[in-house]
Amino acid sequence: MKKILLGLLVIVIVAAGLFGFDRYTQHRATAGVEAVFEQVRAQGGKASHGPVSFDVLKRSLTITDMSLETATQPPIIVKAANVVAHGVRQSDAARFSAQSIDVNDIEVSAATEGKQPFKIAYKAPLVTLKDYSGLAGAPRPPASSSLFDLYRFGLDQIAAISAASITIPDMTGTVQVTPAFGDGAAGEFSYSGLAFENIKDGKISSSKISKVAFTFNSQAAGKPVKVTGSLADLVADDIDVGAMAGAFDPPKADDDREYRVYRHVAAGPYVITSSQGVNMRFDGITMDDVALRPSRMQLPKLMAVMTPSGGAPPTAAQAREMMERVAALYDGIRIGNYEMRGLSIETPQGPMKLASTRLDFVNGKIGEFAIEGFDGRGPQGPIKLGRFALKSVDVANLMRLTAQFAPQKAVPEQALALLPLIEGAEVKGLVAPYKATGKPVNIDVLSLDWGQFVGSIPSKLRLVAKLSGPLDRTDSAQQQLVAAGIDRMTIDADLGAVWTEASRAFALEPVRLDLGGLLNASARASLGNVPREAFALSSQSIAAASQIEAGPIELTLRDLGSVDLAVGAYARSHDVGRDEARRAMLDGIKAQSEALGGSNPEATALFGAISRFVETPGQTLVIKLTPRAKAPVQQLIELVRIDLQSALAQFKIEASTGL
Repeated sequence: MKKILLGLLVIVIVAAGLFGFDRYTQHRATAGVEAVFEQVRAQGGKASHGPVSFDVLKRSLTITDMSLETATQPPIIVKAANVVAHGVRQSDAARFSAQSIDVNDIEVSAATEGKQPFKIAYKAPLVTLKDYSGLAGAPRPPASSSLFDLYRFGLDQIAAISAASITIPDMTGTVQVTPAFGDGAAGEFSYSGLAFENIKDGKISSSKISKVAFTFNSQAAGKPVKVTGSLADLVADDIDVGAMAGAFDPPKADDDREYRVYRHVAAGPYVITSSQGVNMRFDGITMDDVALRPSRMQLPKLMAVMTPSGGAPPTAAQAREMMERVAALYDGIRIGNYEMRGLSIETPQGPMKLASTRLDFVNGKIGEFAIEGFDGRGPQGPIKLGRFALKSVDVANLMRLTAQFAPQKAVPEQALALLPLIEGAEVKGLVAPYKATGKPVNIDVLSLDWGQFVGSIPSKLRLVAKLSGPLDRTDSAQQQLVAAGIDRMTIDADLGAVWTEASRAFALEPVRLDLGGLLNASARASLGNVPREAFALSSQSIAAASQIEAGPIELTLRDLGSVDLAVGAYARSHDVGRDEARRAMLDGIKAQSEALGGSNPEATALFGAISRFVETPGQTLVIKLTPRAKAPVQQLIELVRIDLQSALAQFKIEASTGL
């Protein structure tokens, strides 16, 4: 009996001790929570909460009816029905940890004033954090209610915590843009399936949003416009939150290092519908290796020089400053690869499809911008495009130069300064209507590349073109071809030119032209002693031009029907038969030979070869001209104008024909 009584006494004492300890820890928990809320009040904000409880055995802390409001104007307001932290521990006075935290019925609202005025609010029934660790005290509020201070505040809070995961099953929100931006606009949005994994040291291992949906209402020309949309499966890997914050942080203005903010981003499909009758969808989008340089990404400086909608137009100086800020922004961005796939747009004018858009972007330059698989409709009919690409586009410096031209019109020298900012363009597989003929123009390939700039003039060019199109009966230059029964022309060309500074030689090679069914031509030509100053846009180029010398020239022509075409045109224009027309043409060549050949047997042989080329269809004519001595180009041009016979005498002439 005594043992039973003693056991009961022990139980009562232990229970009383636990009850007393529970009350003690309850007091400490309440005091600790109140201390944090008092910090918010001490910073000028408002903070309140309901009952606070602490379960000793489960080490669970519960705060009810929580409300926080910063001192900034407008304030940031955070409310929650309750916050429950399980497995609470505090290894030191500075940090607070928990196995999990559930925040129920949370509401967050913020607003800005000034040049970016808007109001935004979020609501979520539940936010869950696993293996959480963060600062024990209240965070320092943002310096102001500006958009950038709000962004920096939010990013700084994420950078200060660690968690195995943060999940938000559902979240809704509203946004309102004030009338400072035209007629104003308002929207609603919702998120589902938000999940963030492995948050630590300002980095997030991965994030995912299953779906985003939104509705946006605005005004356009006094008429209401409603836009709805949805985006599915937005995922991102290896996110650096600290690097993002640098774009909004003035102290980072001297940090010129590059920080990767995303390793990989993917999303899609994305669907947008407008009440104006424009509907858009793309199947997917991906980006890889997105990086920023904080010194170039100073967004507050950019917004400080931007003029709000409805404000006075910027002066020329203000416009140049704004463009310089935007150019600096581009200088600080790197995107290893961007690709958008499966774009389709429905408009009142008709549908449009695009298979893909791709680019890479490094320090203000696009390595290549390409669109592929376009299918749409123009005013004259359907248009198809296999591929269009721009090569090496310096976007940042393009903006800088454009800003320098404003407000006056660019002079030719300034316009030429834009050439080095783009190094080539390419079109493949284009089919488009030709005027109102109902017949298409086909461009199999049209590629133009340039480079090796001397100042703003390229010293290397390459044009490759293969295209075909209908002939225009109303064009006097094409009427002879149409009269000969040719209603379509095919052109296949490959033209190149390059200057070599070491040898001071300028070569035209390759030069190849094929007029489908009529003529095949190829050539080689060169110039010698071409100085660097010849590419200058100044009086120096005139003086340098006098030093340039003619080099060897070789021309090969293969008749594929062009001679018969010329004979037929002559016959029609002179109302004679074809045989008589050919004889008349040969007589004309003979007369030229007698007038210009004279005592030069090589010139006579040249005209003889030309006669054989005209006399027998399908011939190949080869002409080679080799300077006998130094032949300044300027003097030759003048000599050709006044004395062609003497000009020909400057060259050794070889001419031949053969089937």
